[in-house]
Amino acid sequence: MKDRLLLALYLAAVVAATLVHAPALLGAGLLLVLALAGRGAPRLLGRVLLAVGPFLLVLNLSLLALPPAGGGSRAATLLRTDLRVLLIASLSLLVAQRVNLFRALAPWRGLSALLVLAAGQIQIGRRLLADARLALASRSLERPGLALLYRHAGAMGIALIRRSEAASAELAQALRSRGWDHD
Repeated sequence: MKDRLLLALYLAAVVAATLVHAPALLGAGLLLVLALAGRGAPRLLGRVLLAVGPFLLVLNLSLLALPPAGGGSRAATLLRTDLRVLLIASLSLLVAQRVNLFRALAPWRGLSALLVLAAGQIQIGRRLLADARLALASRSLERPGLALLYRHAGAMGIALIRRSEAASAELAQALRSRGWDHD
C-alpha cells in the first residue's frame, strides 16, 4: 500500500512540476526532494547531474543559439528548464530508490507483466555490457585508449541493436503463429 501511495504521489508531483513555471517553486521543490533524500542528498545530486548534465548542457547551448521566443528573457527560460529537469530527475531517482515497483503495480496484472518483461530485458542488457567490458579487459594488454573505447562502444551498440532486431523478429513470428497478424 505504501509503495502504491508513493508511486501515486510521484506521478502527481511530476505532473505538478510540468505545470509550474515559477522558478522559485521549482527550486523549492528541488530543495524539498533533496531534504527528503536526507544524508544521501549529495550522492543523489551527483547521480542526477551525471545523468542529465550532458542533456542540460546541449539544451542550454541550443537555447542560447536560438532567438528569444515570446518576448521572455532567455535567462528565465534557461533557469525554468534546468530547474524542472533537475527536479523531475532527482524525484525519479529518489522514488526508484524507495519504491518497490513490483509491489506498487501488483494489483494490475498487465502492468506487472510488463514490468517483469522490462526488468528481464534490463538484466539481459546489464549482463551483455558486463561481458563486453570483461572481454575488452581480457583482450587488452594495457589500459585501453579513448579511441579503442569508442570503437568498442560502437561495436557494442551494433551488437545490441542486432540482438534487439533478432528478438523482435522472433516475437513477431510467435505472435503471428498465435493469430496476431492483422495485415
